[in-house]
Amino acid sequence: MKEGRVARPDNMSVSDTADGPRNGRRASPLVTPGEDLGKSEGREAGHGVLVMDGRLTATKHGRINEKGNEVSIQPLRTAYIPRPGDLVIGYVEGCTNNIWFVDIGAPFNAILPMSLGPGNTSFGGTRQVIDIGEAILCRIQEVEETHSSVVTIKGLGLRKIRSGTIEDVEPHLLGLLIGKKGNSLRDLKNESDCRIVVCDNGRIWVDGEFEGVVSVKTKLKEMTLESKAVGGVA
Repeated sequence: MKEGRVARPDNMSVSDTADGPRNGRRASPLVTPGEDLGKSEGREAGHGVLVMDGRLTATKHGRINEKGNEVSIQPLRTAYIPRPGDLVIGYVEGCTNNIWFVDIGAPFNAILPMSLGPGNTSFGGTRQVIDIGEAILCRIQEVEETHSSVVTIKGLGLRKIRSGTIEDVEPHLLGLLIGKKGNSLRDLKNESDCRIVVCDNGRIWVDGEFEGVVSVKTKLKEMTLESKAVGGVA
């Protein structure tokens, strides 16, 4: 799992066919920005969904919600409040000639200006460098009074994420999961032989061999359930 496109969280399959989401009694599948949700014909785009070339495309990270003909995305978790200097993982939701719009799990999208992006980006070529739906490891550069923010990937270790998997936990559970001294994180790294980057917005990048990544995903799920039980979080 060292190379190739980054894996998304579990249950990311949107449909069994190219025509749209599955219907059934199971929980709605998780989707991330840029995912194809099927043909737009006879269907309306709701919150978190755009119509592109006759197809419905997700612009939010969450679960599909279909009500009548309307298809929308229900956000999966509590909002993260950005602070300058925070390390975050974001999903690119859109772009212009010189700006990327990035979902960092906050109430408002962040922007990544070309001047703070990869050095090989030219005006009008943003999507060729970081495409819609791709993930980036970045830092909060500044936060405005409205809580909208600017991020940068100019810095040590900051980059487009090309491999591994991204897991999500509630931001307020990070302290319980990792511990003040980072012992839990250190143990996870040693046991799995994986690279694990925990971000302030509750997203965790895990990169390593398949067996190690699976063990980390399982342990994170267990720790989250334990933390919720101990903390009384519903």
